Formats: sequence, C-alpha cells, structure tokens
Amino acid sequence: MRTFTTSALVALVTLTLAAQQEPPTFKATTQIVSVPATVLDAQGRLVPNLDQDQFAILDNGKPQDIIFFQNETQPFTVVVMLDYSASMTNSLDLLRAAAEQFLLRMLPQDKGQVGAFSDKIEFSGKFTNDRDDLISALRDLQYGNPTRLWDAVDQSIDMLKPIDGRKVVLVFTDGDDTYSKTGFGTVLDRAKENEVMVYAIGLQSTYFNGQRMVRSQPDRSLRKIAEETGGGYFELKKTDELAPTFTRVAQELHSLYTLGFAPGALDGKEHKLDLRMKQTGMNARARKTYVASAAHLSNTK
Repeated sequence: MRTFTTSALVALVTLTLAAQQEPPTFKATTQIVSVPATVLDAQGRLVPNLDQDQFAILDNGKPQDIIFFQNETQPFTVVVMLDYSASMTNSLDLLRAAAEQFLLRMLPQDKGQVGAFSDKIEFSGKFTNDRDDLISALRDLQYGNPTRLWDAVDQSIDMLKPIDGRKVVLVFTDGDDTYSKTGFGTVLDRAKENEVMVYAIGLQSTYFNGQRMVRSQPDRSLRKIAEETGGGYFELKKTDELAPTFTRVAQELHSLYTLGFAPGALDGKEHKLDLRMKQTGMNARARKTYVASAAHLSNTK
C-alpha cells in the first residue's frame, strides 16, 4: 500500500482547492448588426438557397465582413392590422378570407394577433400561435369611419416592443389616413428604432360615400415605410388579388435570409445600410438603416 506524508497530503489538498476555485471560462460574444433580407429575381420570384458569398453589405458606404449568415426559416411575431373603415364595407368578407390565408400559413413557432382600425383601433388581445383563435378573432372586429392608419401602425409597434426575435406589422388599407394623431414621420422613426418590419398591402377601390361614387388610393407613405424597414409593399386594383397577396407575404416571411456584421464603432448614430447582390438580375430587400448602439445590436458567440 502507498503511503503519503503529511506534507504531501497538504500539497495535494492545496492543488485540488486551487483547481476548484479557478474561475470558469466563457466564450467571447460579438455584437452584430442583424440584417434580414428577401431576395427576388428579375421576375419578382423568391430566390432560395443562396450562399453567403452572393451578398455584400455596406455600412455608410463602407464594405463589411459578413460574420453571420443564416438561410433557415425563423419564427416571427406579427400584428395583422386591417382597414375596417366605411370604404371597405362591401369588401370585408373578401378581406377576412384573404387574411385567413396568411394566418393558415403561420408555422407552429410563429405568433400573432389581429386588429382593425377605423375611427377606433382594436386588437385581438394577446399573441398566440393558435391559428383557429386568430381566425375566429377576425370575425369579432368592428368597422367604422374614418381611417386612423398611422395610429394603428404606431400602436401595433407598441404591442411588439417587448417581443424578442423577428417583429412584423402586416397592414392593409384602401385609402389615406384621415384621422390619426400620430404622423407618418414619427411612426417611421419608431418602426426603425424598434426594428419592426412593415409589410403593407394597398387596394385601389371604388365605393359610395353617401353622396357619390368615390375612388380611393392607398396612402403613398406605405411604400416608403415598407422599403425603409425591409418589408414589402403590394398595391392591388382588384379584391380578388387579396388572397394571393396575403399568401405571398407569408411565403416571404418564411424565406428570409439573415446576415450580420460587426460594426466598426458604436457611435450611437443612425447608419445607412446597403445590401447588394453580386449576381446580376437579383434584388435584395432589407432595412435601410440601423442605430450603432449596444442596445440595438444582437449578440453572437
């Protein structure tokens, strides 16, 4: 049998305690600017299965090294906000049916709620992945007049503010804003600050306003907020185009690429983003700006 001297035992215990007290090691994290992107070909079709080397990112005009790339379906949280003002009265059944097509294509990891705006703004209550509940809630929304478009988008951003992950507002309208307290500029700034992607569907429509037939046009700023936040804008002329367009939005949200780069400096300022495709004939949609501060960046190991 081996024996140990007292001094040897003391030395052994000391080494053991030192090893136990050694601080744990952690992998370093890198803060990145996350850039979700949709890629379309020259015919407007979605382009899947691209590699990282097909993309180029510029930050204030300077090329960046792409250190994060993901080409997998990622869950999202969405507010589907529908125009229920008087001009839509004769088309509400078609609009509900079209919105159902979007909700039916949500995946189990996706969450959403539905809402409507007119002279008032309604939400279904809480975010859920229960598609049956969301479809049922569409039938409980009330219509009215006039149209609080930007108030509706602004309050949708509020609902999404505490949510982690990809955040989306899908808004439909057939006319201009006529009654909001919040202006478009404020809503655009808040969407960018909170990294909310806005998809907008606008419908040209003709309706009787009680005195004469009136032709409505979607608010012109819808295209701008979609482009600035990396979403999509669709302008329709016929109600029978509604269902295919809502379906297309669901397809796009499940076909996003996510790219990331490490910013050169956290100066707290708004930077211009430019995502480019190296292959001729392809076009990438992504947000146009980001704020270079730690509070607005993601972490990766």
